[in-house]
Amino acid sequence: MAIDKKVLVIGLDCATPQLVFDRWLDDLPNIKSLVEKGIFGKLKSTIPPITVPAWTSMLSSKSPGVLGFYGFRNRKNHTYDEMYFATSAAVKEDRVWDILSRHGKRSIVVGVPQTYPPRPLNGLLISGFLAPDTESQYTYPAELKAEISKAAGDFILDVKKFRTENKDDLIRQIYQMTENRFQVATYLMDHHDWDFFMFVEMGIDRIHHGLWKYFDEKHRLYDPNSPYRDELKKYYRYVDQQVGGVLDRTDENTVILVVSDHGAQRMEGGICLNEWLIREGYLKLKAMPGEITQLKNDNIDWSGTRAWGSGGYYGRLFMNVKGREPQGVIERDDYEKVRDELIAKLEAIEDEQGVNIGTRVFKPEDVYPQVKNVAPDLIIYFGNLAWRSVGSVGFGSIHTFENDTGPDDANHSQHGILVMANAGLKPGRRDGMHLMDVAPTILDVFDIPVPDDMEGKSLL
Repeated sequence: MAIDKKVLVIGLDCATPQLVFDRWLDDLPNIKSLVEKGIFGKLKSTIPPITVPAWTSMLSSKSPGVLGFYGFRNRKNHTYDEMYFATSAAVKEDRVWDILSRHGKRSIVVGVPQTYPPRPLNGLLISGFLAPDTESQYTYPAELKAEISKAAGDFILDVKKFRTENKDDLIRQIYQMTENRFQVATYLMDHHDWDFFMFVEMGIDRIHHGLWKYFDEKHRLYDPNSPYRDELKKYYRYVDQQVGGVLDRTDENTVILVVSDHGAQRMEGGICLNEWLIREGYLKLKAMPGEITQLKNDNIDWSGTRAWGSGGYYGRLFMNVKGREPQGVIERDDYEKVRDELIAKLEAIEDEQGVNIGTRVFKPEDVYPQVKNVAPDLIIYFGNLAWRSVGSVGFGSIHTFENDTGPDDANHSQHGILVMANAGLKPGRRDGMHLMDVAPTILDVFDIPVPDDMEGKSLL
């Protein structure tokens, strides 16, 4: 490709193919214009399909097992209590802008998850939402912070709380954040040179979790008379308008990608993983709480516990192995037998009507080429991600229809979106694309050799 090519990546966290491509494309003229002149399709996400590690997998072309983190919070070691947050310090592999920097290409990176604390690159970087606040040093170089504040006001890292019943305030915050993010992006495009530009907008993710039940007629909490029933579509249209302002600043020499890290779907309910483990005899508490509460390690009778779990959009199950955990009880020779037994039982879980929900369970070594640091012993997609994993105890049931961390209407799904235009490819739908194909594709545009250890392949 020509040496003066540029690459623009517009990241829309959680943008989902059934809405963008199948339901609302005619209402999204700017994205539709890219679809019509480029390739598009579902983009398979990582296992698990969550913000951390998915964006870093996309930009490094390395799976979570190679990266060595499996969510925001990870076990630091095989003790019961020590955890760490996967900030930029946890990212040991090159991301695409690191490679571009070494080849003299200038990058501008805005709002990409796992970029706080910011690290040097050939260009500019504004951290993503894991930065604690804008009082922190969240830009590289440091003086960029003052420039952005003067041009667009304080950079809005995220909405303050998206699991809330105050939907009017949530909607207000999401629009405010999105306007701010696009204002910052267009300012930087106008005032700084770049070869590679990427920004990630979090609003779609936040509005899915906060308002999915209002538009999805099959959601068990759907209310046809809700004043919020059109809010998702209205917001998608607003995002498309903002995308149009970005596209106005590009030409035919700019390869444009619109991508998401995963998709979304309605949440059918929650499976109380630790309640289930207690019922099945794998987890023993010193005392059952009389109310719904987080599972506390100091209330676990480790001598009678073979497994425990954590909540989230997917389930993480950990086994209490002798010689590995401090008070392990599972003999190492029995490890696989117990793990297989757990898989069979988890995949047999039924809903409240007695119907199997279609749970999928993965062993990390079966889905990653390497497994670094402390991975879950089992990765669980309850109902193939239609049901959330709930870690709290005290429900008195394995089913719940209220989230234990606040109102949440949607769960993640395995496929996000990819649209790519101006890459010289025959337009049309492309099947079989994986999130880890994005980084090799970007390098290929710049005619930079793709490292042998990248797991994806160029789409060119």
